[in-house]
Amino acid sequence: MKRLAGKVALVTGAASGIGRAVALRLADEGAFVVATDAAVEVAATADAISDAGGRARAAVMDITDRARVDGVLAELRAEESAPDVLVNCAGWDRMQPFVENSPELWDKVIDINLKGPVTCCRAVLDDMIAAGGGKIISIGSDAGRVGSTGETVYAGCKGGIISFSKSLAREVARHKINVNVVCPGPTDTPLWWGMVEGGSEKLMDALIKSIPFRRLAQPEEIAAAVAFFASPDADYVTGQVLSVSGGLTMVD
Repeated sequence: MKRLAGKVALVTGAASGIGRAVALRLADEGAFVVATDAAVEVAATADAISDAGGRARAAVMDITDRARVDGVLAELRAEESAPDVLVNCAGWDRMQPFVENSPELWDKVIDINLKGPVTCCRAVLDDMIAAGGGKIISIGSDAGRVGSTGETVYAGCKGGIISFSKSLAREVARHKINVNVVCPGPTDTPLWWGMVEGGSEKLMDALIKSIPFRRLAQPEEIAAAVAFFASPDADYVTGQVLSVSGGLTMVD
């Protein structure tokens, strides 16, 4: 039997990269996937799931727009059911020294990487509490665990997601809701390559050489960790942070 059969999973940032890989993996595990993204291309993710024999629907949803997030949840309740699983994958960054950042850049990074996941968590919690359980998995970053040159505000947001998730896990454990974080290292995604183009290619090459496995992660490898946290195999795991970084960081 598939581990997520009968479950509804809402995945943000599902148009490409890690979010798309997560949506495909959870569908393969048997979940009905609601693939969301600010980009209309998210429809292609839902189509790929359907073509593979899975069940999915797509919704254009900007996680910085609380009214839209609430609207998508209302549509989902009316058409299917409230989500059993939320995966916060949507993210954005630009590699640049902190002293060169504009306040507008700070706002965009914080809105997408910190406030957006907080908004999505709040949007699903009442339903999960009423249902007596649920799984929330957020994509953090090793930048939020150990820091990262050129990503100072982004790292702050991801560190915030880690602390937020640990605190939320404590608050909602009595409702049998699990809250965990997956922290990817450098991953072969459009976001990564966009950062390479906007930053130093030499720095990126040096970073890859510092990874013990000497390569970028593939999105599917991050999705595998998310699938574990979403599954019954992780029913007794909460408030945890899992680094999937090829050994780049080896700290507690």
